Amino acid sequence: METLKTQACELNIPPLETPQVLLHPDQRVGANMARWRESGGGVALTLAAQDLPAVHAAIREADLRGLGGSGFPVWRKWESAINELPKPDKYLVVNGNEDEPGTFKDRLLLEETPHQIIEGAVIAALVIGANRIVFYTNPDIKRSLAAMRSALEQWKASDLLTLASTTLGKPLEMELCPGSGHYIGGEETAAMAWIEGGFPFPRGKPPYPAQAGVHGCPTVINNVETVAHVSHIVKNGAAWFKSLGKNSGSGTKLYSLSGDVLHPGVFELPMGTSLRELIFVHGGGLLSGKPLKAVFTGGPSSNMLTPVDLDVALDFESVRARGSSLGTGAMIVVSEGTGIVKRVAEYMRFFAHSSCGQCPPCKTGTATMSRLLDKIDTGRGTETDLATLRNLCNMLPGSGRCHLVNGAVQLLDSAFRHFPDEFRQALR
Repeated sequence: METLKTQACELNIPPLETPQVLLHPDQRVGANMARWRESGGGVALTLAAQDLPAVHAAIREADLRGLGGSGFPVWRKWESAINELPKPDKYLVVNGNEDEPGTFKDRLLLEETPHQIIEGAVIAALVIGANRIVFYTNPDIKRSLAAMRSALEQWKASDLLTLASTTLGKPLEMELCPGSGHYIGGEETAAMAWIEGGFPFPRGKPPYPAQAGVHGCPTVINNVETVAHVSHIVKNGAAWFKSLGKNSGSGTKLYSLSGDVLHPGVFELPMGTSLRELIFVHGGGLLSGKPLKAVFTGGPSSNMLTPVDLDVALDFESVRARGSSLGTGAMIVVSEGTGIVKRVAEYMRFFAHSSCGQCPPCKTGTATMSRLLDKIDTGRGTETDLATLRNLCNMLPGSGRCHLVNGAVQLLDSAFRHFPDEFRQALR
């Protein structure tokens, strides 16, 4: 890592002094490769090609996490694939399918900063020895698709891809693969199934993707935001990256803020920024000055936070300690006066619609929860309906191959714990 930092200094790369890294103006040039390279784009790849083990060590020291929801250490995921032999290929899949309510950070990166994503992905591919990169994106975000398609064409004709192929010892192939349009298609094994040409059904584990992924080949799947950080760590060092965070967080994080706030949007802030600062400083507070009622963290498939949690640091460990999950960093704000039963019913309808139907407990369970919640929300529910919902919360977790049914249960169980009176009032 120190070698990489020394080489960066010799090339006169100034360290970034602001927490704006991924959304820095130098990166937000769309598909314009010439402008991106004028501001230092491509230098990280040149540095990385000289010492790939140092890159892996820097990612480990920087404590870069998976930013698609899991928070899993990136270096561990890479390490699991480094020693796997190509069979005959090795894949890196960059996942930008995001389709959960309240999550809209990756589409911004894909549209406005495609080159930093591609550079980070190429560096990652070299470290793990992958010769195929697949950029898996939401098919409904047309501007993101257009920007990535244009950027990839420029990379295929550039000296940077030649350098990468030479370093790898074989041609490095890159392709853009629009997803299926299904929410469940963002799950990593479902993404692999779609890339192979099948329906995006999640698969059981083991085997894990690093052992047998796309077409049975070793595969690493990283989120768009995750790989976007890689080039900056290579250029500026692990210590620099860690210094950008607060509390136990490292680096910066993109938070998608929506709901009942005055200024919704995507905010790049130090990992570990407090929920209070995000909502009341960057988000401008709540609409009409109403009091805060709840926040869905990481999208609706997590436990809700309430006003007593306003000072929680928005990093993986701190949010987990409050019984919730940081997830993708999507924060959906709910103000007083908004009915929790109605909001939960809306999100449950989304989960029921999004179930792929492969696992009967998930398909029938989410459909039943959605139907009963709609009854309760419209004043037609009974005590029996409420008891059935509580029983389903106990029965369904772990009954599916993916997280969808678990997320649906978390949503409902959290509402029961924090707002039981609203369900009883809806029955009357």
